[in-house]
Amino acid sequence: MQPLPVNLKPDSLIAPAVIAGNLVFVSGNVGWEPETREAKVGIEAQTEQAFENLKSILKAAGTDFEHVVKVNIYLTNIDDFAAMNQVFRRYFPHNPPARTTVGTVLARSDLLVEIEMVALLPDASAS
Repeated sequence: MQPLPVNLKPDSLIAPAVIAGNLVFVSGNVGWEPETREAKVGIEAQTEQAFENLKSILKAAGTDFEHVVKVNIYLTNIDDFAAMNQVFRRYFPHNPPARTTVGTVLARSDLLVEIEMVALLPDASAS
């Protein structure tokens, strides 16, 4: 198991991602700016920011959205499902990964969405 030290802050309790074999397990990401931890306003903006945060972590691990096999999405308001889906479709326009979406309480009251993923590392021998 190899933790990926992307965007780790000195007070971090979790790794942004862990590589185990050919899998990348990406911790939950929310719709905040990584440096300031200021949340974007609205479900679309937060979902977009969460996906951009995830994109950076996947890139650092050597993979991308095309290799994502599982996504878990947590919404503080299940009524945001359709608006979140509009953003999700931009990142996965074809052949979407397996996905679970649930309503729950998140760690901060200003956070509306949290997204975690599992991705494959591209097979170097296939290129």
